[in-house]
Amino acid sequence: MAKGRAARGGTLIIGGGYAGSYVARLLGKRGATIVNQENFMLFTPLLPEAASGTIEPRHCVVPLRQMCPHAELVLGNAVGVDESAREAAIETDAGNYAIPYERLVLALGSIARVFPIPGLAEHGLGFKDLADAIALRNHVLRRLEAADAALTGAEVERQLGFVFVGAGYAGVEAIAELNDLVAGTLRYYPGLRDVKQRWVLVDVAPRILPEIPTRLGDYAARELVKRGIEIRTETTLASVDADAVQLSNDERIPARTLVWTAGVRAHPMLASFGLPLDDRGRVLVDEHLRVSGRDHVWALGDCAAVPNTRTPGHPDPPTSQHSLRQARRLAKNLTGEPQPYGYRMLGQVATLGRYKGIADVFGVRFRGFPGWWITRTYHLYQLPLVSRKLRVVADWTTSLFFRRDIAELSMLGHPHRLE
Repeated sequence: MAKGRAARGGTLIIGGGYAGSYVARLLGKRGATIVNQENFMLFTPLLPEAASGTIEPRHCVVPLRQMCPHAELVLGNAVGVDESAREAAIETDAGNYAIPYERLVLALGSIARVFPIPGLAEHGLGFKDLADAIALRNHVLRRLEAADAALTGAEVERQLGFVFVGAGYAGVEAIAELNDLVAGTLRYYPGLRDVKQRWVLVDVAPRILPEIPTRLGDYAARELVKRGIEIRTETTLASVDADAVQLSNDERIPARTLVWTAGVRAHPMLASFGLPLDDRGRVLVDEHLRVSGRDHVWALGDCAAVPNTRTPGHPDPPTSQHSLRQARRLAKNLTGEPQPYGYRMLGQVATLGRYKGIADVFGVRFRGFPGWWITRTYHLYQLPLVSRKLRVVADWTTSLFFRRDIAELSMLGHPHRLE
């Protein structure tokens, strides 16, 4: 394979998500080369609001060339690593070549964790990236149009059935935001105002949001129930078809919408790199974020099992909060004497739709409007670039005074061919 330019500054970063992009940003003028499939970093905490139309979808992504001005970006995929030659094989639209490096950083992130459930692949919708969020919003609005045009009550019931599987942060925030979207949109559908919708949140755990303190999780559950959202805990998805969702408790729910948010797993491409992996497919690293048994390879973020000296025996969870701290430590370790990584979580936050949220900050718990305000403030703080922060603030401010946009844009990305 032909050789391309050597990695800028000697550091090659595979993956431009939250972890990888911040390593490149923090390396500053030392430079780095980022290999990523897109030319942007997705700020996943804002994904539910992008799905509901509260913020413009483009505003929850940050262009990598702006975020990391001293880094080189290669749009493509890493398909192999030759550790002896210190080269990574890259596939791009302009051809395939190898990039020599001195230090390799793996930050490939994660993909949705799915199971071989009958009908899930054919009828389920994911909620992992920006395309998923846009598609989900269009799908939900399309269901309202279909329900308004339906001729039978049974068909209306199917069109207005929404089932979300997975009651972690992604599932709870997504169902709350989309429920808000539909509630605010029904004023434009007079024929549907008195028609019952069905919103169901399903999870195998004994309660929703198991990652947060019980009192806050119970508050979140009560808020969702008040809106008519049904919660099915200690329950799994048995099967799904075009018209209904079958649960493990033998309940059959008429629904044309099944959203899968039941966790993530490490990127499968890691298996082809010949690195040590744990039983969940994550790269094994030491306390310095160096891959076990390697001198010049590091890993962080969702794709790595990162030991935390502040929480012995409990690797970091896949959150942006931990990815940022790992990136800060790794950027210092790459340029100086390596120090062990340790971070104690400051708190946890989540939104529950408009004006409702929960937050646990330094052990102090907030809920309702204060929790919502703290959650938004924290997300804004973590979002890179002043220009992106201002765009999101403008979206939030606009949403305070105007109703949500209800345009359904499923034709985007599918232009008519010139005949």
